[in-house]
Amino acid sequence: MSVHMIYYKDGAKMMRPVLSRPEYLVLRNSGDQVQTVAAIREGNTSLKHKLLQMNYSCLPNEDGSLRGSKQMSTTVGMDIDHLQGEEMPKVKERILAKKEELGLLMLEESARGGGYHLVFRRRPELTQEENLKWASDLLEVAYDAQAKDITRVFFTTTEAELVYLDDEIFELTIATETLAHSRPAPSLLEGSSVSSSRAGEGMGVGLLLFKGIPYTSIIREYWHRTGGEPAEGERNVKLHKLAVNLRAICDNRKEVLMQIMPRFGLTDAELKSVVDSACKEPPKGISKVMQGIIDAMENGQWTIENEVDDVVEEKQFSTLNSQFSINKLPIGLKESLVGVPASMHMPVLCGIMPICGAYADQVEVEYCDGNKHHLGLMTIIRGEQASNKSVVKNAIDVWKRQFDEEDALARKREEAWKDRKKSRKANEKAPEDPHVLIRQVPVTVSCSTLLKRFKNAQGHTLYSFGEELDTLRKTNGAGSWSSKYDIYRLSFDRGEWGQDYNSDQAESGMVNVAYNWTMLGTNGALRKCFKADNIENGLSSRVLLAEMPDSSFQKMPKFGKRSAEDEARIQEAVTRLRSFTGLLDVPRLRKAIEQWVEEKRVEAAKDIDLVKDVYRKRAAVIGFRCGVIFYMLEGAKESRACIKFALLIAQYCLDQQMKAFGEALESQFVDARDECVRYGSNHSIFDQLSPAFTMDDLRSLKRGFCSEAGLRKIISRWYRDHWIEKTDKTHWRKLTIEN
Repeated sequence: MSVHMIYYKDGAKMMRPVLSRPEYLVLRNSGDQVQTVAAIREGNTSLKHKLLQMNYSCLPNEDGSLRGSKQMSTTVGMDIDHLQGEEMPKVKERILAKKEELGLLMLEESARGGGYHLVFRRRPELTQEENLKWASDLLEVAYDAQAKDITRVFFTTTEAELVYLDDEIFELTIATETLAHSRPAPSLLEGSSVSSSRAGEGMGVGLLLFKGIPYTSIIREYWHRTGGEPAEGERNVKLHKLAVNLRAICDNRKEVLMQIMPRFGLTDAELKSVVDSACKEPPKGISKVMQGIIDAMENGQWTIENEVDDVVEEKQFSTLNSQFSINKLPIGLKESLVGVPASMHMPVLCGIMPICGAYADQVEVEYCDGNKHHLGLMTIIRGEQASNKSVVKNAIDVWKRQFDEEDALARKREEAWKDRKKSRKANEKAPEDPHVLIRQVPVTVSCSTLLKRFKNAQGHTLYSFGEELDTLRKTNGAGSWSSKYDIYRLSFDRGEWGQDYNSDQAESGMVNVAYNWTMLGTNGALRKCFKADNIENGLSSRVLLAEMPDSSFQKMPKFGKRSAEDEARIQEAVTRLRSFTGLLDVPRLRKAIEQWVEEKRVEAAKDIDLVKDVYRKRAAVIGFRCGVIFYMLEGAKESRACIKFALLIAQYCLDQQMKAFGEALESQFVDARDECVRYGSNHSIFDQLSPAFTMDDLRSLKRGFCSEAGLRKIISRWYRDHWIEKTDKTHWRKLTIEN
């Protein structure tokens, strides 16, 4: 009836008869497949790439590849995602009830849970998308709109998740099937020999794997980490080093190395000579480079571009989707992502963290250093024009409804007081200020009004949402903008701020600042707000940045709608956050964050990376506070998911801060050191340079500290101060320096 294609990465192919039912079930029930599915269900979605993958909707190209195939098979694969727990049995019941009308051939639960994969007979008069829409209408359930291409692959689960299987699905329409162009398969096909019997009788030629990872992928990553593929003149040396590294994961077997080693023009005899030489050296175990590659790939951290069609939609900014199961999110957070494309999950989650912290403003929590923290959080969502930043606004609009309702009553009281005050007679005493509590303020609020709101806050946290970061910048003059910077910095830890005026028209006093906010803005607006000359003022490290996916030349994304039930659960989440008071104790979360920040300290020290050392500290605080929010929403549980979420946010925060502000901060370090002592550190570097030198010479001496912009600034200053002169396009010459 149909042709099945199992896909691996790197274009490796296997020509063999179509699967039989026993073979199909053996593949699904291999040890690694079962363990991997179990780990994914526990939340480790980074292992998803290790699962067996199937395509049910198309036939391969003549070269065995999948990409660009136009030939449809006689069956259609359909993906149903984002089902709530209570929906799963109802949807399964509808599918099985209509299996005859549908022409159902296979039904399985998806690897991450919360959905189904199903295969049904194609209606030949309809296109692929029309078939999916027809089935969707018949079953009264939405299909994944991102999975409508005929080349889509499905991450197969185990027999335990297999709900229905019709033997008709194994009937032939062509003589062979192709295994090609995707990620690693289960351990059933692992092993050193391409004809290993472990692959199963009749399996033919297989793809060589180590721990489920293709050797071809390992080799590609090795080149990436060691300076690239060999250039002319270094081929034999680099291939020898590669063979030495690979033999440790091939049991020192020459026949395996001969099969997996790239040749770069070498004959069999020449390659054999390289392999023989590598295997003669005494074994030393797996090298640090190779161990790092294996560890990274086992954790799903691929440097090479992911070419699997099943995750094309999640290529950019897939931090959440690759490392955290959406189904593990607690009440409120999960519903905030309903209808949101996967590539925008992180911006939405980061955007709602400050308002979550504002609702939970009556709690304190002990941090790793022993100090007590409130949940002060500030987020900036950045992206170019028309990058769909409004998806964050839509989520926040639901979250702030309780603030809206309460503030509306408070503002009504305040307006009534203003009217009475304005309409009173000349000799009549002014009505008493009601001192109303208003929690939401516009980001363009004046410092005096903001001070008044703080004074009336009754110990609560204020919150602002701003749709345009550039509007904020333009509506604040130099003086007040400077004051706002102070307020924002102080709000991170409820610091003291105030002002003192003689005039009755301006508010005076001192307050402890408790102020969370979320702002949206373009990259240009972000650069204007955080210029090079103020990047060191401390605000940049206190802000949780999130970046919208690049929408250049992309198709218009499709957004779903939250149901009334989803919105009700978000309100329930708000109520839960507001119910927590007092000191929370989260020892497991503290320990995890303490370990993370120490790991980043060691990384920064090894690389002499001052930027990472600066930003790691508050990124850890931000991740910790977001973890506390997760903890409360989950019902005061320090679950594995809670800890993983906190670490995920901490790492994402660090990466985004370094990406947005790192180069400017590095330049500030260079400027500061250069200004402090004219012949200081850069002069010592200057002394180490040869009389004639290149940028590469300077780069090697400053390795691990300076960005390219920083190096250019050093050269520019030396040239300005007449320390050097340029002799040609790439060379400078040192001049005599007068003391």
